[in-house]
Amino acid sequence: EPFVADEYIERLAWRTPGGGSRGGEAFDPKRLLEEFVNHIQELQVMDERIQRKVEKLEQQCQKEAKEFAKKVQELQKSNQVAFQHFQELDEHISYVATKVCHLGDQLEGVNTPRQRAVEAQKLMKYFNEFLDGELKSDVFTNSEKIKEAADIIQKLHLIAQELPFDSLMDFCCYPLSSPGKYHDLECQLIQEFTSAQRRGEISRMREVAAVLLHFKGYSHCVDVYIKQCQEGAYLRNDVFEDAAILCQRVNKQVGEVFSNPETVLAKLIQNIFEVKLQSYVKDQLEEHRKSDAEQYLKNLYDLYTRTTNLSSKLMEFNLGTDKQTFLSKLIKSIFISYLENYIEVEIGYLKSRSAMILQRYYDSKNHQKRSIGTGGIQDLKERIRQRTNLPLGPSIDTHGETFLSQEVVVNLLQETKQAFERCHRLSDPSDLPKNAFRIFSMLVEFLCTEHIDYALETGLAGIPSSDSKNANLYFLDVVHQANTIFHLFDKQFNDHLMPLISSSPKLSECLQKKKDIIEQMEVKLDMGIDTLNCMIGQMKHILAAEQKKTDFKPEDENNVLIQYTNACVKVCGYVRKQVEKIRNSMDGKNVDTVLMELGVRFHRLIYEHLQQYSYSCMGGMLAICDVAEYRKCAKDFKIALVLQLFDTLHALCNLLVVAPDNLKQVCSGEQLANLDKNILHSFVQLRVDYRSARLARHFS
Repeated sequence: EPFVADEYIERLAWRTPGGGSRGGEAFDPKRLLEEFVNHIQELQVMDERIQRKVEKLEQQCQKEAKEFAKKVQELQKSNQVAFQHFQELDEHISYVATKVCHLGDQLEGVNTPRQRAVEAQKLMKYFNEFLDGELKSDVFTNSEKIKEAADIIQKLHLIAQELPFDSLMDFCCYPLSSPGKYHDLECQLIQEFTSAQRRGEISRMREVAAVLLHFKGYSHCVDVYIKQCQEGAYLRNDVFEDAAILCQRVNKQVGEVFSNPETVLAKLIQNIFEVKLQSYVKDQLEEHRKSDAEQYLKNLYDLYTRTTNLSSKLMEFNLGTDKQTFLSKLIKSIFISYLENYIEVEIGYLKSRSAMILQRYYDSKNHQKRSIGTGGIQDLKERIRQRTNLPLGPSIDTHGETFLSQEVVVNLLQETKQAFERCHRLSDPSDLPKNAFRIFSMLVEFLCTEHIDYALETGLAGIPSSDSKNANLYFLDVVHQANTIFHLFDKQFNDHLMPLISSSPKLSECLQKKKDIIEQMEVKLDMGIDTLNCMIGQMKHILAAEQKKTDFKPEDENNVLIQYTNACVKVCGYVRKQVEKIRNSMDGKNVDTVLMELGVRFHRLIYEHLQQYSYSCMGGMLAICDVAEYRKCAKDFKIALVLQLFDTLHALCNLLVVAPDNLKQVCSGEQLANLDKNILHSFVQLRVDYRSARLARHFS
């Protein structure tokens, strides 16, 4: 541990009797001083002893350093001597090696012509046997020496090919140049290779393939190998999986047999694609090409996907320098006739399928799609009817049907989603954005125009006039479903269309088309705001039917048992239902906009309604209770302006019951001070005691 002087002295004092307060013992400074002096002397003695030991070790170290330096010098001298000896030995070895190489060159110069002469002598011997027409040599008669015979025949064949035809006839050696013996031997080698392949003898296959490499029939040997590899390989129902397994098996074997394994494997793959796969694809597609477009497109997508997946698996093999281009050409050769007109088949199927989905839905509703007029006299009549409430002909009765179906929408989006997936897989990269846009246009036509837009038009035409009794406002249900559907449409636009067109000029075109659709629908939804007129009309009918003049001027002022009138209860119940329906039908800022408009109209209706009656003192109290209930209902709107209007109306109703002496004070209050005096006067006039001189005098 590190030495700390303070701690050392503390421990020494603690151990010394009388050196501290331990155990109540009295402090003895003399004893402590004596102990310190003795300890210092011991330390001095110890220091001297250690110092002598250090000096001794230093002397010993210096002595050993000198001895080591001397030994190193001796070793360096020995190393120099050894290095000189090695240099001399290296020079001697180089000299000897030069002599040996020169001697070897001389021997090779003598031996090479001799070997050539021996080979020539053997060939001449075999040549004579061919001239005599009798092959007696063991190399030709022994089937086990077919490799040596093949080498000899190959050399003699090359010699015969260099001789003129006349010379061959003169020497009667025409058989050497004819296909006879050469072809026979070639056939024997191929047969031997075939037998070895069937027996699974890789070493024998490698030997025969090496011999055939110099023969013209080498390519035929490869063809035989490829053919036999595929025998019994396609036993499953999945030809693509079988092909992948076959290529994996052959890839392990081909390098052990052939000197050019990548060429042989590439030829096997080409044979699989051009023969087996092309035949399989043709059988699967031609069956449905003209009769069943849906099944044809599904099969085309499935087959193309499985083919490209197989190609991806084959990329791990060594097929030469540009295997990507090689495999792409093979895929193109199979599918080119089907991909050329793919998009036309896709659009035709999508159009017919979408039309069938819509027609099947309308048939299930026993509905015949009609043309909803949007221009000319009919448009003018509709606008006049909605703005003036004049009965210019009955509106269309939809019997509560919105003519929007989640099932239809899901089916249309599912069909389009599959079309986008097929388009992504089957389209040429240069045509992909254009084809995707055509599919998107089909979706817009059938989902947005033929379904959503038609439902909005029908809903608009079905909005009842504001004076209709017990009118059912189904247009909000249409808005709710249309809003939900458009969210699904927008999700598919972002998830499936955008990745296909994001980096092409078609992106701006699609975005503009989508923007136009939204604006067109918003215009129709804005036109549907006249549904609020129907709501106000319903409230008017309720008030007219339920509100009685005696409600606010009861015959017996002292016997009023109700807290608010029956008309108020029914109107508030109706308004709460409509507010909830609006919140469920819309989202975002649209909810606040529509609720604000409804709230303002609701306030105007109640304001005008209250001014139709005269109020006694108890009737005024009941009117205040009604307005308080209306204000509570207005809180459900969660719109500050609407709540403020009803707060002001509630303050105005206080003028119906306040004592005449307090009228001016109430009118100058915070909520009424900024109102026009005529409005205040109009409410005071509703009091039954207004004509009394006292009240008129106080308000004047």
